[in-house]
Amino acid sequence: MNNNKILHIFGAGLAGSEAAWQAAQRGINVILHEMRPLNFSPAHKTENFAELVCSNSLRSDDYEHNAVGLLHEEMRRADSLIMFCADATKVPAGGALAVDREVFSALVTEKITSCPNIQIVHEELEKIPDSDFGEVIIATGPLTSDKLAQDILRKIDHESLSFFDAIAPVIYKDSIDFDKAWYQSRHDKGNKLDYINCPLSKEQYYHFVNELKNGEKVEFHDWENAHYFEGCLPIEVMAERGDETLAYGPMKPIGLTNPHTTEKPYAVVQLRQDNQEDTLRNMVGFQTKLKHGEQLRIFRQIPGLENARFARLGGIHKNTFIKSPILLDEYLRLKSQPNISFAGQITGCEGYIESASVGFMVGYFAASRLNGKKPVLPPRTTAFGSMLAHITDPTNIEDFQPMNINFGLFPTIQGETTINGKFRKIKGMDRKEAYSKRALHDIASWIEEIKA
Repeated sequence: MNNNKILHIFGAGLAGSEAAWQAAQRGINVILHEMRPLNFSPAHKTENFAELVCSNSLRSDDYEHNAVGLLHEEMRRADSLIMFCADATKVPAGGALAVDREVFSALVTEKITSCPNIQIVHEELEKIPDSDFGEVIIATGPLTSDKLAQDILRKIDHESLSFFDAIAPVIYKDSIDFDKAWYQSRHDKGNKLDYINCPLSKEQYYHFVNELKNGEKVEFHDWENAHYFEGCLPIEVMAERGDETLAYGPMKPIGLTNPHTTEKPYAVVQLRQDNQEDTLRNMVGFQTKLKHGEQLRIFRQIPGLENARFARLGGIHKNTFIKSPILLDEYLRLKSQPNISFAGQITGCEGYIESASVGFMVGYFAASRLNGKKPVLPPRTTAFGSMLAHITDPTNIEDFQPMNINFGLFPTIQGETTINGKFRKIKGMDRKEAYSKRALHDIASWIEEIKA
């Protein structure tokens, strides 16, 4: 192994796996350090790499009208390992990209372990390596172990960002009562078998909301400040924001018709396919901090789930992030120690595919340096570039918080000049299409350059 071209990556989640793959494809010898199975985080259950612990959904796959779908497409065109494995293991989910979680992580693991340029070392990183250690990527994720998190805080001498993330329950499909539930995607988008729906009347809905608000919940320690990510709020926290919040959120009945009755449902609980065999169903939007006994009692009050058997109950864990705009340069290197780069959700991106995209960029950046080349930054107008700018823009320090990719992070498109020379303001879906069209045009030259 050429010692001048060795890259150490700590953490084999989505970001670490993608970073390792991208570096290895560029001729770099990668040593991928992973603490499992020696030590497990509070949320991980298997020894496989890139384990999805919250959901099987990578969200919308519509790249013409949705920013995360656009990020999917950019990564596909750039030869992302995570997107290849996601496409190979996808399950029906309407317009979303959902995968069989176990098959997905097993495929990522197989790809990584069979790559001749990647060596796996099972050990836990307890402190940031020294400057003479060589090129290092820390991709330990928001579930970074306590010892490493404390060392990071000591080294960077800046307050970290922490908030809590919750996991939704998973139900055995054969325990669902189809005399009450039915198959249908909202507005009949995609395959009708993609979602199972459990209806609630107005009376049942308000009773359910009251049960959520009064149910016994996991208590935090005195030193823990419970701040939740808005994109993954526990179901009971949403209920506490107002009695109608759920009816206009994850339980909205719009676009659904109950075939068992002419009465329109006031609210609906949807269950999305969780594995390729379709034996498991995930409760959409039902991440929760309710205690396990309360989950069984309350969720079995939902029509159709009276006899539900749970393959996994919901849970909650603390996520830790660093203030990247202060600490990292434009290539995601630690300003105080440039041989150290950070990747994934620990940087303040939020979401699985966002984490993988940051891993992609960091793996490419590190490989370029080790190959004696200057890394090329992705265009700011692309999903890659907009995600990177959110994490590293020093003007973003005051209001910095973890965020999913969204068109609000992109440089604004005000309008366009028509053929007759007049200016036309772009609105609505046309505006989203314009963002996507511009991004896919601009990403093409970057992809060509990073593949050279």
